[in-house]
Amino acid sequence: MGIILKQSLKNTFVIYLGFLIGGINTIVLYTRFLKEEYYGLATYVFSASNLIMPVIALGIHFTIVKFFSGYKNKEDKDKFLSSILFLPLITAIPIGFFWDFFHNQIMESISKSNNNGNLIIENYTLYIYIIAVCCAYFEVFYSWAKVQMQSVFGNLLKELYNRAAIMILLFAIYFNVITKEEFLIYMTGAYILRTILIMLYAFKLYTPKFSFKLPSNFKEVLRYSFYIILAGSAGAIVLDIDKVMIPGKESFAKAAYYTVAVFIGSFIEAPSRAMTQILQPLTSKSINENDIKETESLYKKSSINLLLVGGLFYILINTNVRELFKLLPKGYESGGLVVLMISSAKLYLMLLGSNGAILNNSKFYRITMPIGLFMAFSVFYLNEYFYNYLNFGTEGLALATLITIILSSSFKLWFVKLKLKMTPFTSTTFKMIGIIAIMFLAFYFWDFNIPAFHILEQPIHPIINIILKSVIIISAYLFIVIKLNISTQINAIVGRFIKL
Repeated sequence: MGIILKQSLKNTFVIYLGFLIGGINTIVLYTRFLKEEYYGLATYVFSASNLIMPVIALGIHFTIVKFFSGYKNKEDKDKFLSSILFLPLITAIPIGFFWDFFHNQIMESISKSNNNGNLIIENYTLYIYIIAVCCAYFEVFYSWAKVQMQSVFGNLLKELYNRAAIMILLFAIYFNVITKEEFLIYMTGAYILRTILIMLYAFKLYTPKFSFKLPSNFKEVLRYSFYIILAGSAGAIVLDIDKVMIPGKESFAKAAYYTVAVFIGSFIEAPSRAMTQILQPLTSKSINENDIKETESLYKKSSINLLLVGGLFYILINTNVRELFKLLPKGYESGGLVVLMISSAKLYLMLLGSNGAILNNSKFYRITMPIGLFMAFSVFYLNEYFYNYLNFGTEGLALATLITIILSSSFKLWFVKLKLKMTPFTSTTFKMIGIIAIMFLAFYFWDFNIPAFHILEQPIHPIINIILKSVIIISAYLFIVIKLNISTQINAIVGRFIKL
């Protein structure tokens, strides 16, 4: 776990710095500088591009991680990379050629009950396509870097770059350097630049000698890409279809309110995203070498470490969420239940550790297709049922996401146990779950009784409440998990600075 911890710590720092900037953007700048309507528009464009991206990428970013370590000489590696690098163009070019059709479909879905939104989106649908293509090739070259066991720079571009660009552009709007209408144009340019940067970095790490010869297992490579594309598409649908559906029924402003709640609930997954960047190629390598013992070790260690770190942030976010919403403008305060459900879904995913990496890189990868189809249909129809039929509002969308993730992830957990005879659980797993549950219940129902006061019309008492409560939670949590030796890796890191 040495290389995992080293790069995961760097990636975690980058991701949390990105989340900090993203939090400032989401909670302060977006809500005040861009306002709800254009914030909802930006959310729609980014989410729609995320839905299209996996189809354009054709699963190539997963394919690189799966197969690259299996080739033993440079010639075979070069044939492999040369043969798959241009495959995303197979879908990107036709989609671009028929974009007028997709434009009309988007306009029709928005205009059903949101005529004002219809006018706003009219000039921005093309940016959905451009961003999707850029993101697809970004993921391809990022995987190219990851299989060289170098994930930090790509992670910097993925998690920090976009949020920093958004912050700069929001301040540009505030100081009248650009207009709200130009925001998405400049953000599209930022996505194009990001793709060029990761491409140059990937070629610097490994420059293939391009060849028109196909690798001997090219049919298997294509078969894998076909199956895995559905898994990638399902993941995007679960995460982004909610934000795309809202403007079809309600305003872009409502999409903005939901986006803020989802962002807050997703904050706990940063350690998972950091660790996954290096876990994926390492898991693939151990499976390709048929090292079952190492695969299981990665599975168990990733699970307990992610549960430990994610559990802390789960408690901090959900026990402070009422005070946090007091800092936002009116309209955002109803998202507490959404935060709880989204963060619960993320925590369950973290509990499963490298489960997804094991499944995607094992000989049983074909199971990802029915799982992906189930996730896609499940979240779509549950959204329709809870949101449109039962009128549960955005809480219904979050509930659909939670149910879909729990059911699909539980099946993957069972499947890996059945086929590979391994689980992520250890004797400390249930201790950790108990600690999280007890501390959540202990701190959820009370806050410090801080008298209300404001500075420049901004509420300060919620900030003090959050800080005081968080200090107590962090101190108690760390004391308990260290004394119980929940994670030997975490204790080793802490032991470098404090004598345990």
